[in-house]
Amino acid sequence: MSKYSEKNFVMPSSKEKNNIEDMLSENEEVLWRGKPNRKAFILSKIFTMLPLVILWLIVDVGIITFMAVKGIFSQMSWWLVLIIVLFFLIHLTPFWIWISNIVTSSIQQKNMEYALTNRRIIIRTGIFIDVQNIYYADIVSVNLKVGLIDKMCHVGDIYIVSKFGSHVLFDINNPYGVVSNLQKIVQDIKNDIYFPNELRPKTNSGYSTNYTGNNNDIIKN
Repeated sequence: MSKYSEKNFVMPSSKEKNNIEDMLSENEEVLWRGKPNRKAFILSKIFTMLPLVILWLIVDVGIITFMAVKGIFSQMSWWLVLIIVLFFLIHLTPFWIWISNIVTSSIQQKNMEYALTNRRIIIRTGIFIDVQNIYYADIVSVNLKVGLIDKMCHVGDIYIVSKFGSHVLFDINNPYGVVSNLQKIVQDIKNDIYFPNELRPKTNSGYSTNYTGNNNDIIKN
C-alpha cells in the first residue's frame, strides 16, 4: 500500500499563506530562516531607480513648463492638449514604476522569506506569493554582494546560481556567516553525492565533509 494519499496533494488554505512549515516534507528540518532587512529593502527600492527618475522628471517637467510659459497650450485645440497630456503620462513610465516599487515594497518584504533546510533552499517572494526551491546538488555557485546601502544597514545580498537559473536572497542579516555556511553545506552535500561514505577510505587527503544536517551547521542571525 502506497503511503501517499489525496491529502498529500491538497492545496493549502488561504489562512496558511504558504508558510515555510507547510512546505516541508517528511523528516525535512529547517537549519536557518530569515527575511530581508526591512529598512535596507525599502531603501534599496527608493534609491535603485532614483537617478533615472530625477533625470526623467527634469526633462518632462522642463518641456511642460516651457510650453505653458510660452502659451503654447492656449493655442491648441482641446483634443491636441489631451494627446500631449496622455503622451507625457505614458512617457513618465519609469516614474510610475519607481512609485509602484516604493508603495509595494512593504508588502513584498512582509511576504518574502528564505529558509535553508537539510535538503534544499526555499525562497518565498512576491506580492502574490511565489515559491521557488533550489536543491543543493543543483547549485553552481554562491556569492555575496554588499552595496553602499547594504554596508549602512549591515546586510548583504546572496547570489545563487543553479543549473536552472539565478536567485538572490536580498538584504540578509549576518551575510558573511550565512554565505560561508551555505557554501560549506553545498560543498559537503556534493562531496557526499560523488563520494558517499561507504566509498571513502579511512584516510583521505581530499575534502573533509562534516555536514550532519543539524542546526549547528548554520550560524544564526
